[in-house]
Amino acid sequence: MRLLVLGGTTFVGRWVVTAAVERGWHVTTFTRGLAGWAHPGAEAVTGDRLRPADLAPLAEGRWDAVVDTWAGAPRAVRDSARALAGCADRYVYVSSRAVYAPPTPAGLNEDWPTVEASADAGDIDYAPNKRGGEIAVEEAFGDRAVLARAGLILGPYELPGRLPHWLLRAARGGEMLAPGPAGQPFRYVDVRDLVAWLLDAAEGGVSGQVNLVNPEEHATTRDLLESAVAVTGGLTELVWVEPEAIEAAGIDRWAALPGWIPPGPAQAGLIRTDVGRALATGLRCRPVVETVADTWAWLTGSGETPEFPPGLDPAEERAVIDAWRRSARP
Repeated sequence: MRLLVLGGTTFVGRWVVTAAVERGWHVTTFTRGLAGWAHPGAEAVTGDRLRPADLAPLAEGRWDAVVDTWAGAPRAVRDSARALAGCADRYVYVSSRAVYAPPTPAGLNEDWPTVEASADAGDIDYAPNKRGGEIAVEEAFGDRAVLARAGLILGPYELPGRLPHWLLRAARGGEMLAPGPAGQPFRYVDVRDLVAWLLDAAEGGVSGQVNLVNPEEHATTRDLLESAVAVTGGLTELVWVEPEAIEAAGIDRWAALPGWIPPGPAQAGLIRTDVGRALATGLRCRPVVETVADTWAWLTGSGETPEFPPGLDPAEERAVIDAWRRSARP
């Protein structure tokens, strides 16, 4: 396989390159050369996809597949897909479940309507950016397009640091706010399992939209957080706080409780997503304890110094826990 990776230096792209090289594929990356990491087994081409002229040399090659992780202006995907439509067999675009128009229903599948978007747009917001990228790939590649609508992606080398947030907080010890309900499905996909599926899809047999997230019964919020406590030394006590108390406190869940989704009709589809098509086309998910342990091993042993958002302020966390305990007293 001759694989072109648009990106390939951080998180998902980095794993795509690594796994493809391990399969013995000929891998070429196209990046601006700013990330500071490059796989020694891949050919590196430098350029800026926001400048269409930089894409022209790629069109002179021949590619079995393209993998694209872009999340910015859809017009960049449009220009890339148009340039490569005549010289690449398949285009695998890493999209997101964020493309679905809210509110999403329980049992959300690939047929649910999507947000308004355009392939010609500049950088807007995440959801229309991803949907605009999908449209661009569909227009250029038709049934040769693979739209991988990933859920929350976790694992080693993660950016922007959702699982690292929980691990670093657990390592600090003490009483830790755990967002309930504890038994709610925690829907995510390990980056390595996602990438294995992407590369299989690049070889053929899959087209169109596919929801890529773990099965509903795979892991709960309790499973994830208890694993985080265990691998970091077990010095933290989880204090389960009900969603109503968290929301009443005005906590920004995106920044302070990353990956947690409060139950309710507005987000039902993100908790109860149908992944039948993903499983039928080869998605296999490793145990949550493995994802958590491997991410902790990377954080503590890689020698890299990634920077992550600060998360929930300790004083605010303490105040929410105390208020919850007072309200829960008989």
